[in-house]
Amino acid sequence: MSGDRPTDPRRDPWSRFRAATPARIALGRVGDGLPTAPMLEFQAAHARARDTVHGTVDYDRLAERLAPHAVLRVHSQAADRATYLRRPDLGRRLDPQSAGALVPGDWDLVFVIADGLSALAVNHHAADLVLAALARLPGWRVGPVVLAEQARVALGDEIGGLLGARLVAVLVGERPGLSVADSLGVYLTWGPRIGCKDAERNCISNIHAAGLGIEPAAGKLVWLATEASVRRLTGVALKEDAPTAIGPQEPPAVISPSSRGPQGGS
Repeated sequence: MSGDRPTDPRRDPWSRFRAATPARIALGRVGDGLPTAPMLEFQAAHARARDTVHGTVDYDRLAERLAPHAVLRVHSQAADRATYLRRPDLGRRLDPQSAGALVPGDWDLVFVIADGLSALAVNHHAADLVLAALARLPGWRVGPVVLAEQARVALGDEIGGLLGARLVAVLVGERPGLSVADSLGVYLTWGPRIGCKDAERNCISNIHAAGLGIEPAAGKLVWLATEASVRRLTGVALKEDAPTAIGPQEPPAVISPSSRGPQGGS
């Protein structure tokens, strides 16, 4: 029996639903198992997800792409990938050498690029997103971009606090699924410090070729950063009502925190 699924709606009424989503729905069956083609597709997607979780970010290439903007390299307390996956808590704190190397400054915003659970997402999208956001932030005091290895989202709290940043934006590889293995997320936190709660953050997720594009994501990021600087907060109190699509010719209104004088925060 063939594993191929019919595409004619008269033979297969589920075909129009499968065409509208990458989710695995109405795969059919052969006896008590899946047809051959869907089974092989599932195994390939699972292999891609495993590979990207254990993959490596090319930090040297990231630094080249971000030049001439300054970069810093840091490492969490998770010494290697195996430890990182077993001990999420260690991925949320800097190792002593990295913590000692961060010098406080007067920054409106600091970007942190963290490998997270998808090296592929970081390699594919992180530099482009940072550059697109920087182009929309004239007048902002943006600190060096921090490249963080074996890092969880909360590592940005310690990094932002040590650098004296009012706002930190953590770009992190999201947990890969069986449809997308290179999805990037962004987490923004006002007044970063160790112990911040997830409710104090705003998140932009599903940044990848088949999801939210770089330009719309940069527009959302800049809108949230601008609103955070005005309201001096992020999280559930900051509504995510930014335009759904902001192209390069339609930048949001951006207010430089520096133009308004000293701000509060960390």
